[in-house]
Amino acid sequence: MNLLPIRQTLAENSQFLNEPDLEVGLPMTIEFFDRIGYTPPWIGYVVNLNDTLVGSAAFKGKPKDGRIEIAYGVFPRHQQKGIGTKICGQLVRLALQTDPSVIVTARTLPEPNYSTRILEKNDFVLLGTVWDEEDGDVWEWEYRGRVANGSRK
Repeated sequence: MNLLPIRQTLAENSQFLNEPDLEVGLPMTIEFFDRIGYTPPWIGYVVNLNDTLVGSAAFKGKPKDGRIEIAYGVFPRHQQKGIGTKICGQLVRLALQTDPSVIVTARTLPEPNYSTRILEKNDFVLLGTVWDEEDGDVWEWEYRGRVANGSRK
């Protein structure tokens, strides 16, 4: 599985422009970059698995107060194959390789669903309900993966 960086402008993303699964998400990602800035590796990605684009992955901006929020999605025809779990894990690894001190977080709808299960499989714990400017009440999650010596996985 590879994370292919989404570049800062639509023109720089020509390889993704004819992908139906990215028709809505790609321009939204570019608009998001315009609002918050473009600071690799804290950007959006298209997920490639065996030469097939299967989903998207992103950091919702650069770390703030030592915390970084992740987001991910699997294109409909590739769902329920364990891909979302792998994407989430890859985002966590990238975040911690870039900054081992960063706290990795995620937000979901405030109900059990596929995304909450993905987070649980990736050693996230539910912190509780918080208010999100864009989504209203959401559940906030934090990565707590550890190995035996107490360091992060």
